[in-house]
Amino acid sequence: MISHPFGVTRGGEAVKIFTLRNKNGLEARITDYGATVVSLCVPDRNGAKADVVLGYDTLEAFEKGNQYFGATIGRVANRISNSTFSLDGKTYQLTPTIAPDTLHGGATGFDRKVWNAETRVGADGPELKLTTVSPDGEEGYPGTLRVEVVYTLTQTNALRIDFSATTDQATIINLTNHSYFNLAGAGVGDVLGHEVSIPADAFTPVGERTLPTGEIRPVDGTPFDFRKPHVIGSRIKDKDVQLTLTNGYDHNFVIAKALGELAVMATVFEPASGRFLEVSSTQPGLQFYTCLLSEPIVGKEGRTYQGRAALCFEPQGFPDAPNRPEFPSIVLRPGETYRETIVYRFGIK
Repeated sequence: MISHPFGVTRGGEAVKIFTLRNKNGLEARITDYGATVVSLCVPDRNGAKADVVLGYDTLEAFEKGNQYFGATIGRVANRISNSTFSLDGKTYQLTPTIAPDTLHGGATGFDRKVWNAETRVGADGPELKLTTVSPDGEEGYPGTLRVEVVYTLTQTNALRIDFSATTDQATIINLTNHSYFNLAGAGVGDVLGHEVSIPADAFTPVGERTLPTGEIRPVDGTPFDFRKPHVIGSRIKDKDVQLTLTNGYDHNFVIAKALGELAVMATVFEPASGRFLEVSSTQPGLQFYTCLLSEPIVGKEGRTYQGRAALCFEPQGFPDAPNRPEFPSIVLRPGETYRETIVYRFGIK
């Protein structure tokens, strides 16, 4: 594993980028700024490599950007309605980011932190361990939270992400990774031809401000039924209220598995390259987002990302869970350890 300087933040902190490689030619570049996946180079069926995640070439661009390309999201991924929640009889006010709600942790979420980094070689391949401390009251959240993220590039062609955290006060936590995938290559057209399968019997519909209504709705007979593979472009423009509200898919899918079980949550296939991606996680939900960029973005190697440039698969707890007692809890208490895993495994067919 090698590392290089990646610049200095506006606040004066030095940032590095780390390169992990496995014996099969996969390469992941990860920066300690936001514990962010900057690139993932994967061979196609002919052995030609391409970077399959969106991102930027420079730290300055990551600091200016607001798309969360490749970042670790926390303390709480997704939305919290009205930027408030109650825990043990006390109400907490968070920093609004899409007023009046909070998205992806607040104004300075984990995606904006410079993490402490340690490289090592594990049993499954090269590892990058990243740690940070979120102090009590940061962005309005209670408790001092100690967080660890370990990236492993395995010899079985997977990027494995292991999250863990402890707290000294009752708090809430919901971590995920926000990589944007285009298996044809970042900046190579749109993703409407990607075939997606999601083993979910239900999803959580949204209403005002794309907040969940609290309903858990069966996917039967809807464009949200991905239990059999579907090409994204085949139904994304269906006259369905849920697709209209979010201008495509931006919904939490309820995966049919036991809580805490590491299981497949999605598979994706790109026919032209032959690349496929299998997403597994211990999390209860999968936020599936068919990115629609409102304006072109210049990304790595000067390539322009536009339109439906990528797909996001974000295993996580359900959105707005602190305000929805019917959803699985994301509360963490002293003496407990938060542990969740995401595995992005690549192959060809």
